[in-house]
Parts: sequence; C-alpha cells; structure tokens
Amino acid sequence: MVRARTWTLKKHFEGFPKHSDFELKEVELPPLKDGEVLLEAVFFSIDPYLRPYSKLQMKEGDKVIGSQVSKVLESKNSAFPVGAFVVSHAGWTTHYISNGQGLSLMPPNWPSHLSRSLALGTVGMPGITAYFGLSEICQPKPGEVIIVNAAAGAVGTVVGQLGKLKGCKVVGCAGTDEKVAFLKDLGFDEAFNYKKVGSLAEALKKASPEGYDCYFDHVGGEFSSIVMEQMNKFGRIAVCGAISLYNDTVPQKGPYVQLPVLFKELRMEGFLSPRWEPRKEEGLAALLKLVAEGKLKCPEHVTKGFENMPAAFIGVLRGENTGKAVVKA
Repeated sequence: MVRARTWTLKKHFEGFPKHSDFELKEVELPPLKDGEVLLEAVFFSIDPYLRPYSKLQMKEGDKVIGSQVSKVLESKNSAFPVGAFVVSHAGWTTHYISNGQGLSLMPPNWPSHLSRSLALGTVGMPGITAYFGLSEICQPKPGEVIIVNAAAGAVGTVVGQLGKLKGCKVVGCAGTDEKVAFLKDLGFDEAFNYKKVGSLAEALKKASPEGYDCYFDHVGGEFSSIVMEQMNKFGRIAVCGAISLYNDTVPQKGPYVQLPVLFKELRMEGFLSPRWEPRKEEGLAALLKLVAEGKLKCPEHVTKGFENMPAAFIGVLRGENTGKAVVKA
C-alpha cells in the first residue's frame, strides 16, 4: 500500500498566511480500479493566486490547491502508461489516484536537457499567462514601450523576454537590487528597485521619458494609478494580478483611475489564464520551441522537500523568489 502525505488548510488566512494555517496529514491509498492511475509528485508549483483563491475555493480541512508534475507509478488506464509524466491540478499531495480526468501528458519529445519543472512555469500556466496576455491584450508593436511590475516573478520574466523578442523597449521593476540586476541580465532595457526610489513617478519617467504603451500589471493598487498617469494615448493594460492587495484585511479605498483611462483612451482588461485553454497547446508549443532554441531563459527558485511547501508559499508572498517558485519533492 502507498501512503500519501497531504498539506491541508487548517485555518483560513487572516492577513498574512502563517505556517500554523496549514496541517500535514497522511492517508493510505486503496488499490487501483480499472481506468485509474497511481501518481507520484515530482515537482510542485508555488503560486501567489492561492492567497486570494483560498476562501473562494477551499474549506478548512481541504487539501491545498495547486499544480504539480507527477510520474505514473502504476496504471490501469492505457492512456497513461507507467513511467509517463503528467501535469495536473492535484494539489499539495505526494501521491494520488486519478481516473485520468484533468491529467495532461507531457510531450514525449520533451528535451532531455530541460527540467520537467518548466511545465509548471515558462512552459506551463505562467508562460501561457504571459504569452497570451501580452500578445492578445497588450498587442505590442515593434518600438513601443512595455512596463512590467513584479517583473522578476514567474510571469514577469517571460513577459519581458517576449516583449524584447517583439522588438519593444521593456522596463521592469522589482523589490531588491539583486532582482534588478537579474532583470538586466535577462535583457530588460531598464529596471529599478521600487522600494528604494524616492518617487515612483520620477523613476518611471526616468526609465522611459517617452511614456508607456503597454502595462502588464501584477500589483494593482496605488502602483497602478501612478503608472496610468504615464501611459500614452491608446495604451493597453493587461491585469493578471493584484498582489499588493492580497493580504489586506480591510479593502482599500481607491485609488481612482477614471481620468487617465478616459482622457488617454486606455484599454484595461483583466484576465485569467483558463481563458486561453482552447489555445493552450498552441501557446505551449511556441514557448517550448523558444526555450529549446535558447531564446527564452527559464529562471527558477527551487525549494527542496515536501515538508517545506508552506514556507515556500509564504516566501513567494514576501517576494523571496526570483523566477518561478517550485518545490522539488
């Protein structure tokens, strides 16, 4: 018999998550039935969206949600042979049984020199978010200027690199000097530490005196209001996160951005990655090709050990990761 270890939500987060909000449980899995597969986790995705989604999608005592790359250990389902690797939304558990629904086989031609963890990052949901959010919502043209906040994260690193491949000037901001240096190494034209600037407005103006045509927003709040003041006429804004608001216990009032949106005729659109599910294979194929050709770098922040899942998640909310945060089982 196989025993599975599973992290559950012991208590809904109040303000910033704590380790005591999680509980580790262990259960014995039953024998497989026809059509089922037994999987063992290899890599886990650590995503900040768990913070706002937890109360919407989870009850206390539920398994913590999240994606993972798993290996098929035993199979009674011909579609998933033993030894195959799959991506699923199985959550924070070391082993699980599936009837095959919700499992996505990784490509059999996955390049041997690439870690399979990339299927949770650059060649996974964060990559899809960056790829379609930039191309379909921002629609940048060569020579335009793109601003990306939380630029050293899983999505921001891909947005910046794709923007450069499209012939744009790319400006990124992050929360440490080390991340700023990292962004410049990735090819960002300009980058700055928003925690150290005396005035965000002045830092944005210095980085791009000509203003901004596209804004890929992960932060929201007051930060976004300041950026909108420097958007160019007919600018496009893709909103895929609001991490500055996730841990608030009291909703913020304002800021109000109606005037810049109105007088600059900006287009602002929020989106979630599942919107692109019908075109997911198209996006993943394009991203994998760019990665395999060395045109797209895939920075990762790897934590070892399933027991460290809560610490890794809390670290992401504190901005400790550079690139995609994953846990290696």
